[in-house]
Amino acid sequence: MAGHTENAVTIAAPVDLVWDMTNDLENWPHLFSEYAAVEVLSRDGNRTTFRLTMHPDENGTVWSWVSERETDRRTLTVKARRVEPGPFAYMNILWRYEEVADGTRMVWTQDFEMKPDAPVDDDWMTDNINRNSKVQMALIRDRVEKVAAEHRPAPALSD
Repeated sequence: MAGHTENAVTIAAPVDLVWDMTNDLENWPHLFSEYAAVEVLSRDGNRTTFRLTMHPDENGTVWSWVSERETDRRTLTVKARRVEPGPFAYMNILWRYEEVADGTRMVWTQDFEMKPDAPVDDDWMTDNINRNSKVQMALIRDRVEKVAAEHRPAPALSD
């Protein structure tokens, strides 16, 4: 059995701003609450390999792994995967962006499988990812909308 999640959020901001902010890896520690550091290891065209380091968990453990992302601005998609899967047999993530009437809809689809010796199973991780994705997407939405509001032109004053 494998795990699968899909979570979405609508952000009241133009797709260009959402795309730029959510694909600025070096800024992720300011965009996500869970990441302490991002270290870009290599860039090759639209493919970036990087190390993510989380803040310590409730037991003081610091989790870190290498991932790879490939952006496709034309199709408004990003394919990502863990290069160092840790407790996962594999972890693949698809980010999709869509212009909607209220701004931009961002969707994260995660497909994964836990290793047999992992401390948790696919069902536990599915629930955990679904819970955490909602928290992180809300933070991202709020932070991107704040930047969007700061960059909106002031309304014209009528005579």
